[in-house]
Amino acid sequence: MQIFVIRHGETPGNAARIVQTAETPLSTLGIEQAERLARRLADSRIERILSSDLPRAVMTAERLANATGAPLGRDPLLQERNFGDLRGTAYSELTVDLFAADLVPPNGESWATFEARVARAWERVAEVAETMAGNLAVVTHGLVCASLARHHFTLPANATAPQRFGNTAVTIVDGAPPWTVATLNCEAHLASCGSEIGSPEA
Repeated sequence: MQIFVIRHGETPGNAARIVQTAETPLSTLGIEQAERLARRLADSRIERILSSDLPRAVMTAERLANATGAPLGRDPLLQERNFGDLRGTAYSELTVDLFAADLVPPNGESWATFEARVARAWERVAEVAETMAGNLAVVTHGLVCASLARHHFTLPANATAPQRFGNTAVTIVDGAPPWTVATLNCEAHLASCGSEIGSPEA
C-alpha cells in the first residue's frame, strides 16, 4: 500500500501572504485545486483519509472523501505549526524571521515542539497504515510536509526536501519503513488552475 501526503488547497491568507489563523478556509481557487486533486486521485484505491482538523485541510479532505468514498478522520496532531500571536500578521509586517531556528512565537510552538508533534503524528499515521491493504491519504500543511520529507521519508537519489510544498501537492510514500518516496511534491493536476506560486507555507 501507499500513503498519499497532501498539502491543503490555497487560502485567502496564502494569496495575501498573511500568517494563517486557525480558522482560515479555502479560497475559491483553493476549492478548485481541491476538486482537481480529488479527480486526480478518485481511482487511486484510497481507502481511508486522515486530515488535520483545521478548516483548510478538512475542506480539501472532504473533496477527496467525496471522490473516493473513503472515510475521513481528523487529527489535531496534523495541524500546521502554531505561530501563536504572529498569526494574522502580513509577512511584510513581520519584525522577526518566521522560520528562524531559534524563534519561539509568543503563545506558539518552537521548532523543536513542532517537530516533536509531527513525529507523533507520523507514528499515528504509520499505525493506521499497518492495518490497511488499500492506500491511505493524509491531508495536512506545508511545514508538516516539509518536516516529514526532511526527517521521516527516504527521498529518491539526488533529491532534497523541497523548501516549499505547493497547494494540494501530492507526495506518495511506500506504506512501510523506510517510507521511500515514489512521487515528491507533485502538482500535475493544477495545470491551468491559476497561480499560487510563492504562497507561504503556513
